[in-house]
Amino acid sequence: MEEKDSDARPGTKAKDFGKLKHGCEHYRRRCKIRAPCCNQLFPCRHCHNEAASSLSNPNDRHELVRQDVKQVLCLICNTEQQVARVCSNCGVNMGEYFCDMCKFYDDETEKGQFHCQQCGICRVGGRDNFFHCKKCGSCYPVNILDNHSCVENSMKNFCPVCYEYLFDSIKATKILKCGHTMHMDCFDDMKKQNMYRCPICSKTVTDMSVFWNMLDKEVQVLKFMSYETTKPPDS
Repeated sequence: MEEKDSDARPGTKAKDFGKLKHGCEHYRRRCKIRAPCCNQLFPCRHCHNEAASSLSNPNDRHELVRQDVKQVLCLICNTEQQVARVCSNCGVNMGEYFCDMCKFYDDETEKGQFHCQQCGICRVGGRDNFFHCKKCGSCYPVNILDNHSCVENSMKNFCPVCYEYLFDSIKATKILKCGHTMHMDCFDDMKKQNMYRCPICSKTVTDMSVFWNMLDKEVQVLKFMSYETTKPPDS
């Protein structure tokens, strides 16, 4: 007769049980975090911050410091416990990616999460695809390692369009030729409005040669049309 595993406990689940089936609009994870600042449970810090920022009393509004989280609630077995990757009761991974420093869980590992010691937070996109620029104060893509203008703590500022803090934003960021930064969505919206200058320093944010060539062609067409309209009739 086969001997049973002495370490097995009733109710123990496979580590990937429930993977990708739980979470919120920001992350797929199998736990909720207890916010120590208000002692309430939230799916993630962004959910907490959205709720806290909408409180009627401005004095009650606040943001969660991710490193302060001490307790989580497993969504598979509803056991509250100290922060850890594996549930102490049912044995599931509460997040396929787990960072003990950021108290961060995420089941969608295809994002390529990694913790940057110099940033002090987790990033996405794959560690090998980024470098940390000490002057700019953030991780940047390796393809601009020797091809970007450094601006002191450029990422530790607010987006000049939507005013959301850039450093720990989960939205994609655009690094302009001048070295200033903004959200990619905000940059795209600017271009749609034919705005091609940095809102901070007024330098052009893209190669304008194609745009100027297009304008030159339009001017030539208008000149030709005007000539055809005003030239005297053939005798």
